[in-house]
Formats: sequence, structure tokens, C-alpha cells
Amino acid sequence: MRADARRNYGRLLVEARTAFTEHGADVSLEDIARRAGVGIGTLYRHFPNRTALMGAVFQREVDGLLARSRELLDAPQPCSALVAWLRAIIAHASTYRGLAQALMAASCDDSSELSRCSVPMRAAGSTLLVRAQEAGAVRADVDIGDLMQLTNAIALAVEQTPDDPELADRLLMLTLTGLTAGREGTDCP
Repeated sequence: MRADARRNYGRLLVEARTAFTEHGADVSLEDIARRAGVGIGTLYRHFPNRTALMGAVFQREVDGLLARSRELLDAPQPCSALVAWLRAIIAHASTYRGLAQALMAASCDDSSELSRCSVPMRAAGSTLLVRAQEAGAVRADVDIGDLMQLTNAIALAVEQTPDDPELADRLLMLTLTGLTAGREGTDCP
């Protein structure tokens, strides 16, 4: 990439991250381009569609969540580690209005630019889930796809109810009850 193209790319990412945080994932792409000081054509040269831009914006956060999952692999309590990671995902998805819904849609579309984010997240979550299952803390029939959808649904519910700061944890605990049904003495919170 030429130096000016790299600068434009970087400005677009910065402005898109700010716009997604302030206005949600459905903010006008024209507004993002204008805020970055470029034309809409420049935005589309770098990002052919909204999901490509979203994927690029969220990649840094995804990298952080993936690093967190690797740290949690060494945690002495596998179920607690899984729950901590799920909480981190919910917090991330709740930061950007519309992200949870976009991630839910991307989970069904491997060709989506957001799948670049969701595929490694599913793999990381699967590793933590299997570890908790092998420890006997989580039911064997729990699937990472379902768990990720539930996590996104919780983030979506939190997004729709911003005046209830405890909602995410209550819903995660309800989910956890289903994950650990019949497993007394587990390390799950």
C-alpha cells in the first residue's frame, strides 16, 4: 500500500471505530468517510462492504479476546475460565450497538467478512468449552455454536436494555444453569 493509502486506511478504521461506538454498527458509511476526510469511493476501495469494515475494526478487539482465551487455558478452574471468557465477549459485543446482531448473522454465513472474526473466536471458545466438559463441569451435549449464539443474544439484550447494568450477568448465570445442569460441585460460579 502506498503511504497515502495506508494513512487513509488507518483514518477510516479510527473513525469507523468511533462511529460504531457512538452510533452503532448501522452508522452511515458516508459519514465515516467524511469524518476520515476521504470520499466514499476510497472507503469502498479499502472495504467493499459494511461487514468488511466491521471485521477490520473489530479485529484488534478479537485479537485481545483470543489472547484472553489463551491465558484462561491455564486457569485451574475450567468452567470459571469459560465463564470469564464469555463475560469478556459480552462486554465487547455490548460496546458497539448492532455488533451482536451482525455477529449472529455472520455465524450462519462463512463467506461474511465478519466470519474472519467469528471463526477464530469459535475455535478459542471450543477449546475452553471442551476443557470444561472434560472436567465434568459442563454438559457434554453443549455445542460451541449454540453457546456463541447465546452469548450474542445476551449482548443484544444488554444493548436493548442499557439501564440495567446487571442484566448481562443474570442472563449469563441463567445460561450457565443450563450448561451445568446436573453437575453438582463444579467450579462454575
